[in-house]
Amino acid sequence: MIIWLASYPKSGNTWVRSFISTLMETEDGNSDLRNLKSIPQYPTRSFFSGILKNYEDMHEIKKKWIPSQDIINIDNKVKFFKTHHLNCKVDEYEFTNLQNTQGVIHIVRDPRNVITSIKNHYHINDFDDALKFILNEKNCIGFAKNNKITENVFPTIISSWKSHYNSWKKVNKNYLLIKYENLLNNPETEFKKISSYVSKFLDLSFDENKILNSIKTNSFENLKIQEEEGKFNEKVADDTSKKDFFYLGKRNNWRELLNKNYIDEINSEFNTEMKELGYI
Repeated sequence: MIIWLASYPKSGNTWVRSFISTLMETEDGNSDLRNLKSIPQYPTRSFFSGILKNYEDMHEIKKKWIPSQDIINIDNKVKFFKTHHLNCKVDEYEFTNLQNTQGVIHIVRDPRNVITSIKNHYHINDFDDALKFILNEKNCIGFAKNNKITENVFPTIISSWKSHYNSWKKVNKNYLLIKYENLLNNPETEFKKISSYVSKFLDLSFDENKILNSIKTNSFENLKIQEEEGKFNEKVADDTSKKDFFYLGKRNNWRELLNKNYIDEINSEFNTEMKELGYI
């Protein structure tokens, strides 16, 4: 059964994923980004091998979401998967269902800060285009560019920030909401929530010192150092620049980076959801 680490891109998924993989894969709680492989991304090509011929045909892919997860869950064991996919239904085909889902850790970030990270991560020229990206209800990422094919090049429907958030909050089964801002401001409280959640489903107990060390060694600063050391290899498929994945951290402050027009439009377009989350 799958526990989803679900988030819109650039919302803290890798941070949470690294913390959980540190708990699961180490004895002492010392972070190593190479352990991220224990929490794979979905969808990727390997999970559709043998059941899908065209890896860029969304009309065929949508029919295989559930069959591919049935195969993943054939052993009936709890597994963690990262996803940026919208929890959607296309025609009669669902992205996932409760038969394949054990729960979801839903990671959400203030869209006024998401836009800055999106601009950097996807090499977008300006904030106008970055704003269009997070507003686009038909947004789909993961198509091959410049014939660069890797395991993670696989069509992923993300839609807009608003629709993505609303799609995952509807999961009525072992749902845990984690706000990126709380991870920054109250890391011990928030990461302990996550460790308790993980313990419940893996039937494990984590030593207090291991949890605290996992929090410490998964700080933004340490993850950035690990990236510089070459321990992180999950760049976007068309990454041709030297831009970092771990980009600004706490310095990503929308109050200093966005002008009033962008702030006002985001506040207006996402007003209901941002109020619900306490962002405005």
